[in-house]
Amino acid sequence: METDEATRVRQGASTSTAPDVLARLAADPSVKVRATLALNPAAPWQVHHLLARDGDERVRLLLARRLGALMPSLSDAAQSSIREQAYQTLTALVADEAVRVRAAIAEEVKSLPDAPRALILRLAQDPAVMVCEPVILFSPLLSTADLVALVAAAPSPGTVRAVASRKRIDAVVSDAVAGTADHDAIRALLHNASAQIRETTLDALVARARAEIDWHEPLVHRPLLSAHAAHSLSEIVATHLLEVLAARADLDPVVTRDLQRSLAARLAREPDAGTPTDTTMDYAMVKAQELASDGRLSETAILDAARRGELRLATALLAVAAGVPVTVVERAAALRSTKAVVSLAWKAGFSMRVAAALQPLLARLAPDAILRAEPGGGYPLSPEEMRWQLDFLGRTGR
Repeated sequence: METDEATRVRQGASTSTAPDVLARLAADPSVKVRATLALNPAAPWQVHHLLARDGDERVRLLLARRLGALMPSLSDAAQSSIREQAYQTLTALVADEAVRVRAAIAEEVKSLPDAPRALILRLAQDPAVMVCEPVILFSPLLSTADLVALVAAAPSPGTVRAVASRKRIDAVVSDAVAGTADHDAIRALLHNASAQIRETTLDALVARARAEIDWHEPLVHRPLLSAHAAHSLSEIVATHLLEVLAARADLDPVVTRDLQRSLAARLAREPDAGTPTDTTMDYAMVKAQELASDGRLSETAILDAARRGELRLATALLAVAAGVPVTVVERAAALRSTKAVVSLAWKAGFSMRVAAALQPLLARLAPDAILRAEPGGGYPLSPEEMRWQLDFLGRTGR
């Protein structure tokens, strides 16, 4: 009955309710009563253990949040037994099937210096990104060995990216990240200015970066670039990034002069290349059709055009490869639609690597705004959604 339920809710909320009554309320058929009980600071630990196995996710979530928030106040030695009981309950909740419950605990304990290591490791190894990421990013309890083990195991698609983004990781951890095939995690590592990266590791990443266009910007801004890395980058980055590289004040003056000469030579060439490369869409279409008829309209060709910032040529190559009028690609660019550009790359038979490189060029988007590949390199959109995008572009691009 409603009055009876209201009475039981008041009992569950009251700090003066007898422990045996609170224990009975832990099995109450009303979720409202059990939820109120989960928030009662006077509830005995036996009640917490019962509520940690409650059939309603909302009750377990409330309990997890309350106990997690309680942890920082239980560091005093006099409260060690209370802390131990709280951790026992939290350990049970960390095994909860509901991601929201585990994520609530991770958020509360992520920065605690005295949380049980076993609890932190369990959360860091969680397959759900929203659970593992806060702990990996912030927990002071994770050692270099722990982080390297997380990179090796990669229990979640976001695990390695979280490790790569953690502040002040040492060179051993950076080596582990750099040794993976996780494109986005390496990009996050390069953006992490506080990460220690050995010169040899950075040189190796520069060597791999020719086809990884969205590594170019963080590499150009990377602190402590070696002369070898700077020279190698000058050969592969777009002109606007070469300008940034040549303007750096922390490189050896000899290297800077070499970069400035390379920049001047490239700028001198580009006007002359006005006819051959990217001056008119008509020429770009002729070039794209020539490449297609020769069997050379490949991912490498379009990635090279994107790397050089050749907008018209990249547009023409995508249109010819996808078998659509160039106006369709131009419409996707005008809409600044990530989904439309990705869908066109899919229709052309290109990989998501090409789709990721084309989005900032065609749609003029910042790197953080583009759609990324799924774990394993797959497209992030369903075929049905991409077909819809293509149909929309076909209707509006005429």
